[in-house]
Amino acid sequence: MLRGIRIVEIEALGPGPFAGMLLADLGADVIVVHRKSMPGAPERSLLDRGKRSIALDLKNEDDVAVLIRLIATADGLIEGFRPGVMERLGLGPEACLAVNPRLVYGRMTGWGQDGPLAATAGHDLNYIGLSGALWYASLPGEPPMAPPTLVGDIGGGALYLVIGMLAAIMNARTSGEGTVVDAAIVDGSAHMMNLLMSLGQSGALAAGRGRSLLDGPHWCRVYRTADGGFIGVQCVEPKFYALFLDRLGLAADPQFASQFDRDLWPELGDRLAAIFATKPRDEWGKLFESSDACVGPVLGPHESALHPHMSARGTWLTANGVLQAAPAPRFSGWEQKTSAKSPARGEHDAEIRAGLAGP
Repeated sequence: MLRGIRIVEIEALGPGPFAGMLLADLGADVIVVHRKSMPGAPERSLLDRGKRSIALDLKNEDDVAVLIRLIATADGLIEGFRPGVMERLGLGPEACLAVNPRLVYGRMTGWGQDGPLAATAGHDLNYIGLSGALWYASLPGEPPMAPPTLVGDIGGGALYLVIGMLAAIMNARTSGEGTVVDAAIVDGSAHMMNLLMSLGQSGALAAGRGRSLLDGPHWCRVYRTADGGFIGVQCVEPKFYALFLDRLGLAADPQFASQFDRDLWPELGDRLAAIFATKPRDEWGKLFESSDACVGPVLGPHESALHPHMSARGTWLTANGVLQAAPAPRFSGWEQKTSAKSPARGEHDAEIRAGLAGP
């Protein structure tokens, strides 16, 4: 889908490389500019799959000149340093747009390019904690805990960077003008909250934790099973909730009949916890299999790869001994494929230099 689009990615951590991987999965020519040496880094990174690599020292004038020539050929650039770092290297937006006015300059940070926290360090939990995205991520009385990196680095960061860059590239192709994309995890993760915030218009979202439609009910939780596994329950709609109760033999229980009685949620949650603790996870999985009760096992990645549904779709693949998810989304009429091979640091130096004008 992105054949003919070239992205230059400056080596960084986390969401920037993920964004580059996603663009490469979709067919873009992504050239990652690796440092010439990176002590402790693996020889190859999963997040570099499908990319080409050139190794440059951005404090070396000759190497910077090579990068500038490369940027002149690109549709987009991705960098993930703190604000001001690229400018100090002489590679800020003004300098890059001067050599390529159509360039989309993608900046991936946690706090954004401006604001009181822009120059300070942070990580995924810090960003989503401030943005509000972490608030509902546990049962009341327990510390909020979201899946590592998914809500902030990937959801609020990398995916918003990719969306912003693709939108800006489309605009540049019609207007001839590039732009700077300021992708901040605090902004993206806050924006992701709008679906949840929309529930507030119907009274289904409460300010306090454990009192909303999706963060407190007994029918919207994960329960521990007898073998130490976990089963996820989220039968929101009454018709699915009725199927859930029927499978558990609770259809005639008067307490469970009051699905939306918030005062009963803690007690009914305790009752379900005791019920699910009586059998192993897979036994519960079979009980609810092929039903619309919206109940299923919580799997780790390696277990997920073996599940019949995931296997049938080819969602997971193993390349060079590394388990990884296949590209997503899918497109009708297009074969889903990826170069699961990741380049070594500087593997394509000669090839990339040969494609540039000048010495």
